[in-house]
Amino acid sequence: MKWWQTTTIYQIYPRSFLDTNDDGIGDLPGIIAKLDYIKDLGFETIWISPFYKSPGKDFHYDISDYTQIDPIFGMLDDAERLIREIHKRKMRIVFDMVLNHTSDEHPWFKESRSSKDNPKRDWYIWRKGKSKDALPNNWISMINRPGWNYDEKTDEWYFANFLDFQPDLNYRNPEVKEAMFAIMRYWLDKGVDGFRLDIFNSIYKDAEFRDNPFSLRFIPTPDSQDEAFFQKKIHTLNHPDCFELAKEVHSLLDEYSSERFLLGEVSGNDVILKKFLGEKHDGLHLVFQFELIHFQFSANFFRDLLSKNEAIYPYPYTPTYVYGNHDQMRYIDKIDRDPNKAKLLALFQFTARGIPVVYYGEEIGMQDSDIPNWQGKDPIAQQNAFFPTPLANLLGVYMNRDNCRTPMQWNSSINAGFTTPATKPWLTVNNYYPQINVEYELSDKDSLLNTYKALLKFRNGNSTFQSGSLFVETNYKDYSDLLVYRRYSAEKSFLVFINFSDKDLDIKVNHVKQIALTVGETKLNANSSLELAAYSGIVLEI
Repeated sequence: MKWWQTTTIYQIYPRSFLDTNDDGIGDLPGIIAKLDYIKDLGFETIWISPFYKSPGKDFHYDISDYTQIDPIFGMLDDAERLIREIHKRKMRIVFDMVLNHTSDEHPWFKESRSSKDNPKRDWYIWRKGKSKDALPNNWISMINRPGWNYDEKTDEWYFANFLDFQPDLNYRNPEVKEAMFAIMRYWLDKGVDGFRLDIFNSIYKDAEFRDNPFSLRFIPTPDSQDEAFFQKKIHTLNHPDCFELAKEVHSLLDEYSSERFLLGEVSGNDVILKKFLGEKHDGLHLVFQFELIHFQFSANFFRDLLSKNEAIYPYPYTPTYVYGNHDQMRYIDKIDRDPNKAKLLALFQFTARGIPVVYYGEEIGMQDSDIPNWQGKDPIAQQNAFFPTPLANLLGVYMNRDNCRTPMQWNSSINAGFTTPATKPWLTVNNYYPQINVEYELSDKDSLLNTYKALLKFRNGNSTFQSGSLFVETNYKDYSDLLVYRRYSAEKSFLVFINFSDKDLDIKVNHVKQIALTVGETKLNANSSLELAAYSGIVLEI
């Protein structure tokens, strides 16, 4: 089994992790300073959102130089030291790689838009309008705006599938692919263990620029991000050429003697996701599966998810389990900010067969902030400045990503230890930091943080939970709010019980060797009667 099939991943948003030079913005030395914290938690792999040189309009997902570090984060020496320090701790590091687009301030795009006959004109997607004031076709971006942007100087339109200052690269030009592959080799040569690939399913578009067909769907669902806003985006998302590109990037990583891996941000149903993984497992190594971002706190939801994943993604496929990231509402806000419910979600995430991906601060129960759109620094919030937040929540649309990106809460001092008390952080620290912070929770044996630590220690010490099989138990149908699954290997077998209800349960179990782990109040009686308090869980070796 490959290392990336058993790992655990911790995502860092570098602007918000730790500021060491008192400018209010997190930096690479700050990440290095906290590596022992992440190691002590038990995580094995770190994924870091972009810190390349950038104008920062989309907070470094708009890149102007892929091989230089933005000065607000440090220098190239800091990035190289970060790689060394992570490897020194026997951990892995994954860089975010934005292949789909650059900043409009990238030298390539400046050349491309300078004239129609510039050698780099075809490095981006340019098109003549249907008329002077008409767009080339009906393609809309992933954020429900026209994807075409007019350039007055050359009287043509360039396409951007995200924000208008992020022009999409043209991968039908072999020079573009060669240049971007060289950038990946640059970082692989420096020791990076792999890449998280941003909106990878957006890279190729229809070569004939045909209109996308009409759809009745307005709000996307987890398995239909390519059908929303009354458009079926068959020509701008999940193009068949994206599946082939996944295999090409896989081959690029295979050039290296030490094993590297790819984690793709893609969307679509399971048929599409498996195409990105490759028929022969020769595509992306892992893809994000976003069902958990839209989870329902019920045994039925998690039972159905496990059953589906075990049927569709059997070994050597490896599912991913992620509750949040830098673009999504923090998961604890979806469970009434209840730490007991959060502990159960962590129990599931670390004992199911798959790769858990944890967004910084989830381990202490960091909550969404309440910054209104009109005050937001997020460009999406600014574009929707006066859109009512309650209506957005009702529609299931997350418009102000500032709220999930607030500074990490390290202690109860002013600014939560993220920066000095006299420094103004780039985003205001969440108001709950005096009660929700690393220092306080480390001192509380029953805290959410210590639950994460215990779960990670348990997982890391039990190969059955890293690489064993999973079977969803059906012998407890009388308990509708109880999730039970078996994890087993040649060496050991375990049963995981999770009580999603607000009521105590009394369950008969057989052939129990010992209690392996508990979350919440549980009791195993001598007569093999298992008592599970409301919102509690237990792992039994059988």
